[in-house]
Amino acid sequence: MSTPTPAAAFTGAIDLASAAVGGEALLCSDDFFAGMENLVRPEPAVFDPNAYTERGKLMDGWESRRKRVPGHDWCIVRLGVPGTVRAVDIDTAFFLGNHPPFASVDGVYAPGASPEALRDEVAWTEIVPTTPLRRGSQNLAAVVTEGVWTHLRLSIYPDGGVARLRAYGEPAPVATSAVVDLACATSGGRAIACSDAFFASMDNLLLPGRAPHMGNGWETRRSRPPGEDWIIVQLGRAGRIDRIDADTHHFKGNYPDRCAIEAIHWPGAPPDALVRSPDWVTIVPKSKLQADSVHGFTPSDAGPWTHVRLRIYPDGGVSRLRVYGTPDQPSLEGGRPDPLVTRVNEDPDLAATLSRCCGSRRWVAAMQAAGPFTSRAHLYGEAERQWWRLGDGDWKEAFTHHPRIGADLAALRAKYAATADWSSGEQAGVSNASEETLQALAAANIAYEARFGHIFLVCATGRSAAEMLALLQERMDNAPAAELRIAAGEHVKITRLRLEKLLS
Repeated sequence: MSTPTPAAAFTGAIDLASAAVGGEALLCSDDFFAGMENLVRPEPAVFDPNAYTERGKLMDGWESRRKRVPGHDWCIVRLGVPGTVRAVDIDTAFFLGNHPPFASVDGVYAPGASPEALRDEVAWTEIVPTTPLRRGSQNLAAVVTEGVWTHLRLSIYPDGGVARLRAYGEPAPVATSAVVDLACATSGGRAIACSDAFFASMDNLLLPGRAPHMGNGWETRRSRPPGEDWIIVQLGRAGRIDRIDADTHHFKGNYPDRCAIEAIHWPGAPPDALVRSPDWVTIVPKSKLQADSVHGFTPSDAGPWTHVRLRIYPDGGVSRLRVYGTPDQPSLEGGRPDPLVTRVNEDPDLAATLSRCCGSRRWVAAMQAAGPFTSRAHLYGEAERQWWRLGDGDWKEAFTHHPRIGADLAALRAKYAATADWSSGEQAGVSNASEETLQALAAANIAYEARFGHIFLVCATGRSAAEMLALLQERMDNAPAAELRIAAGEHVKITRLRLEKLLS
């Protein structure tokens, strides 16, 4: 028996048609050779060259008989949860001399409609125009019509076999004020990043129902040496969390020894920024786990939160993560009240205030567009994200608003009144240095600027002049392009400190 190579998928989207989330093939024009129910099976299609049925070759897919009359075949699929479909995969795996040459996909929003009504009464909308299909291949197509759909209709021209229909998109669950599983895939939850998923996909962690077997959970490889693994989950909606369940069902000799859970409030945060953010809040401390068991935890801080991160120690498998809570209502989604966030959001002269934190004009404009902010994590995260989206010239512009370390601060204060007062405080370690160290630091700064074309930048808070001199000398051997990014990284730290100072 053979299986295909790993399939292409769409990052950040789930297969709304999959039986794993409740998808079901309801009705078709013909499935003489292979049943329509195979279309929505979550696992990849397989092929056994020696397997036959009384009707012919056993195929893992939906296959109609050879059409001897006009027309074409079709199959209606109910999505597991209503949602917006972004792209489809009409997979003809192992259908080689019997695949359809063309196919199209229609959508309709008709909750509760009977199969007969879907066939005879509803008005379908074409979402994927008729497109050629390759045999034995994934056939990926973008959806051309925006909408929320409950059902899809796959049409093949004129007949043949399709192994799987995948409908990648985002769920659009019904709004509710009741307690729901905010992390479940059917509620819009998504696993967006993990440290490892060698044995089983991170997407399995959020599927509805208990896992039918060990391969239907999330499992990492063995740590060498032991450390920790993690997975970040974006909740379907920001919400206040009442209880979290970590289920190790089926994991007996390979469950994690312990786990901890963290949370953050940052709507729309990029996954890479979340991975490195220092602003996660521990809401479940490191706790002992058992084999093949459901572990219930009450968070120390209910939130509201937009994301959770499950940490496991040192490695292993978890079949399901349930995050039960109440979704924030649209009128209440203000995030976590904080005086710094309020100060920024309500500042009547925000551009001038932000200019004190960073001298790049494009950074200031980007931060104004990124608000209003919902939490400190959101504010700090966007400050760093927008900084790294700038160009070299923007960074060098910001560098000019910092005085040279060890230079005449009084003269520079008059030139850069908006930022120099904070800079002098950040460089307080210089004032207690010996004359010899200060002279060496001033000379080293001149040499640095001659080599790199910009001032030496370091987050100086808490550092002595001798330490700053040693860092400067160490960085003199860097390539100019690398040194520019190192200086930019130091500027990120300084900007965060200055944002914190807005309350003082």
